[in-house]
Amino acid sequence: MKRVLKVAGMTLIFGMAAFGANEKVYKLKMGLVANTSSNEYKAAEYFANNLKDKSNGQLIVDLYPGAQLGDDRSMLEQLSAGVLDLGFAEIGRFNIFFPEAQLYSLPYVIKDFDHMKKATFETTFGKNLQNKINKNLNIQILSQAYNGTRQTTANRPINSIEDMKGLKLRVPKADSNLEYAKNTGASPTPMAFSEVYLALQTNSVDGQENPLSAIRAQKFYEVQKNLALTNHILNDQLYLISGSTMKKLPKNLQEILKTETQSAADYHTKLFLEEEAGLLDFFKSQGVAITNPDLVPFAKAMQPFYDVYVKNNGKLGKDGLEEITSVK
Repeated sequence: MKRVLKVAGMTLIFGMAAFGANEKVYKLKMGLVANTSSNEYKAAEYFANNLKDKSNGQLIVDLYPGAQLGDDRSMLEQLSAGVLDLGFAEIGRFNIFFPEAQLYSLPYVIKDFDHMKKATFETTFGKNLQNKINKNLNIQILSQAYNGTRQTTANRPINSIEDMKGLKLRVPKADSNLEYAKNTGASPTPMAFSEVYLALQTNSVDGQENPLSAIRAQKFYEVQKNLALTNHILNDQLYLISGSTMKKLPKNLQEILKTETQSAADYHTKLFLEEEAGLLDFFKSQGVAITNPDLVPFAKAMQPFYDVYVKNNGKLGKDGLEEITSVK
């Protein structure tokens, strides 16, 4: 018995020595607006599991989905204050702090996700915006994921921009969505997301615009049998960390965090791309007619909105728009 206890004691001491007196466990909070059935949550869960595994249990991430900690703006403020450790946001959402960031959500400026990544990380405009976010808000951008592209459904086919004329289009109360509707000839009709299905069903509105995943989740295909691939706004999702949190972590855990955040972003992107590819076939199986209108006239129609953006942001906005639209 004494021998067993002695061996057990030696094992315990060896285990403690191997773990190290300084290998502290860090519990981190991550807030999400999306609920537990979303791709965003699946990716965040993947991220949390990998962090725990790769850090040997030193990095534990507790997830708070479904806007438990507030909306996206509130959580950005919490990240800035250091009371929230990790979170999501679109790069364009930072326009509430830096108006020039709206550039990333101007319809048809961002062509695809590869373009979005280059516009964010490789341009002078993007690098300067990141520096502002870091220095002024105490928030660091760790990685960027694809989060879907907004498309348009309607109670009639949209084969060209002419078919948008007079269309009562439900949009959220966001400048880019409102201007997309207005400048293509539609009549923008803001309303709460929860009211959209009934409005479409009763023809109170003629159409709406959302990523394919939202169109399926809300079953809009039941009451709208026409889907136009208008590709007007690409949604990204940034993986963010409070600068205060990053400073608390030792260098080795910072490196693990950076690596696993990129892995999670790649997985996040994969989920959305695979879902979108499958959803077109799903919608067809539900009797939805899919059209591919020429998008050149749609993009040209946005020029008045671009002009307003440049007017509001001066040389910074003008140079940024030129730089990002020229990125290959």
